[in-house]
Amino acid sequence: MQYMNEETPPNVGMQLRTWRQKRGLSLRTLAERCGLSPNTISLVERGVSSPSVATLHRLATALVVPITAFFEKQTDPVEMIFTRTDERISSGSASVLLESLGSGLPEQTLAAFVVTLKAGAGSGRRMMVHEGHELVYCLNGEVEYEVSGQHHRLAAGDSLLFEARLPHRWRNPNREPVVFLLILQTAVEGESLEQHLHP
Repeated sequence: MQYMNEETPPNVGMQLRTWRQKRGLSLRTLAERCGLSPNTISLVERGVSSPSVATLHRLATALVVPITAFFEKQTDPVEMIFTRTDERISSGSASVLLESLGSGLPEQTLAAFVVTLKAGAGSGRRMMVHEGHELVYCLNGEVEYEVSGQHHRLAAGDSLLFEARLPHRWRNPNREPVVFLLILQTAVEGESLEQHLHP
């Protein structure tokens, strides 16, 4: 049996570059496919900038990979992944931290993250839409989810499960940080996730 994180964890930017090159795409072509600027993608690849959750969704869609592809090593197939608290692979900004709870199983269709939002932070102004289901479980603080125009305020212990094809976004409406569990069930690995920002 092989364990994830036995060596240095992968870098999200390096993983992005690896997937872009595997697909034979230039920065410009990938930028056109996902609606980002080539400069933004370059900054992420070089580790100068950390992508938001919405940006990761857009990149995953354009590259036809699950969002977990940016958090895993390219190694031999594994049957089990054990990740210690201090070994979580993370991405984010000063106000949003996204920590992967494990990725790398063959044909993995589940992505689990611990999300930490500082006061006022969120997924962005634009709504997200993708295939599968989304489950949110608030661990600490309060997170507000907007799903198809309905607002749901989750406190510690509250959960929300919905069809991820419904336009949605999330934010921290308070002055204190919020921590929540975000679980995405997506399409089969290798298929298009058809994730895109809602017009």
